[in-house]
This record gives sequence, structure tokens and C-alpha cells, in this order.
Amino acid sequence: MPFNETKATQAAAHLIKRRGQGYMSYMKLIKLLYFADREALLRWGSPITADTFYSMDRGPVLSRVHDLVTEGASPQESHFWEEHLQPYGDHEVKMVADPSNGELSEAEEELLDEVFARFGNLSRWEIVDEAHKLPEWEDPQGGRIPIRYADILRFGKKSPQQIEAILGDLRASEYVHKVLAGG
Repeated sequence: MPFNETKATQAAAHLIKRRGQGYMSYMKLIKLLYFADREALLRWGSPITADTFYSMDRGPVLSRVHDLVTEGASPQESHFWEEHLQPYGDHEVKMVADPSNGELSEAEEELLDEVFARFGNLSRWEIVDEAHKLPEWEDPQGGRIPIRYADILRFGKKSPQQIEAILGDLRASEYVHKVLAGG
């Protein structure tokens, strides 16, 4: 499935709102979004943001979200993220406009709330420690290593048949999206 910048922005804003201060450490935000995407994949067979996952030194990350936070959108991309979320202070992200929650399902919002309830009270460094405990994370030694959906599903105790079915559904969704987008 292609990355959904709108859903990623709305999910990030949902977590920032839960914090109640209008901003959050970008490292903490990226980890909370990863935990939510990971859990959505395990529960429903589809992540919230459809981002690509990587192991980096400080734990797993959502690749496009990481890039949007640290580098901004490229000129040929949508700027939905930047219209609603901006860099702030020392390595933080601030919500500057409410992106609404129209693309998030009620179940996705509840999952984001669960993730925040479990990890939201931790510092950014405590969350890094939790992320390093995930079985799919590998120490990239300063680089980055792709994390495959299949590995998360395998570590989540899905059977080979379940994994193939989920990956097949994701491939079918990607194909439909490409056809509808004219690609």
C-alpha cells in the first residue's frame, strides 16, 4: 500500500492532542506511530499509515514520517503534513493546525489511544529502550535496515498461511490503489 500522508498526519496530531501540550518530541512521536502501525498490522492485517519500516540506531521508524519530520516534504509531494505539523523547539513537532480525523477509523483512533496510554508517559529515551526490545529491530550500526511486514507478522505469531493471506491482501490493495490513481 502507498504511504498515506493524510492518515499519518492525522494519527500524529491525535497523539499530540493526547499529550495535551500541542507538541511532542519527534523521536517519541515517531516511536508511538510505529507502535500503532505495528499493532494495527498484527490486529487487522494493515498498518494505519502504510509507511515503510526501518531499524535505525534508536529503534524502528516509519520511513516517510521520519523524513517529513527531519527533512520536510519534497517539492513534488503533498504538503499536508507541513500545513498541520511543524518543527518546534529542540527536536519537537508542534501542531499548528488541526488536520481533523476524517481518514482515521474509530478503531484506529482507539488503537492510538491504547498506544498512548501504554507508552505516552515514558520519556523519549525510555521509548527508545522499549523499541529496542521489539524482536524485529536489528542494530543497524549507524545505517538502516528494512523491517519487512512479514517479519513483524512472524514475530507476532501469525502462521505462514496467515502471513501470506495478509501480504496478498496488502498487494491487492496496492494494485487497486495504483489502478484508481491511473498508474
